Amino acid sequence: MPDNVILFGRVLRPHGMEGLLRISSFSHSVASLLNAETVFLKLENGKSRHTKVISARPHKNIFLVKLAGLTNIDQAEALRGADIYISKSTLVRERDEYFWFELLGLSVFSDDGDFLGVVSQIIPAGSNEIYVVKNKEREILLPAAHEVVNHIDLKNGKMIVSPVEGLLDLNEV
Repeated sequence: MPDNVILFGRVLRPHGMEGLLRISSFSHSVASLLNAETVFLKLENGKSRHTKVISARPHKNIFLVKLAGLTNIDQAEALRGADIYISKSTLVRERDEYFWFELLGLSVFSDDGDFLGVVSQIIPAGSNEIYVVKNKEREILLPAAHEVVNHIDLKNGKMIVSPVEGLLDLNEV
């Protein structure tokens, strides 16, 4: 598998009889998948392969995707559980959107300049993700909301936050 790829989603199961796939995605936009000339599939048995995306569209909270060479349910079933990777260069960024791989490892500072820690994990939680920020003494859970996150500076590896009063004290024992 090439080094310049990122995990986009996972094949849940076939959809219908003609080789369509139901895919859960780590992206909210189908545009990145449609931009990808080739997707890379890592099968549950450890093998990998690449193929072309014929079509993709949102359906409820998933994507319905047609890949080249899939013409029936049996071929689609063979891909159940496969991870789908796309080239980072095909990622489409929406306004004020950041990819998890860009945020993990950012140094987090309060708007007063205090170092709070490093983004070590991101937890999906409905409308906003939760950033897990760790330092030597503690772990802080910050909602990924505009009211809390003031600025993200990927070039300098920093995130500036304005935690609401009492938020930083929630983890104090």
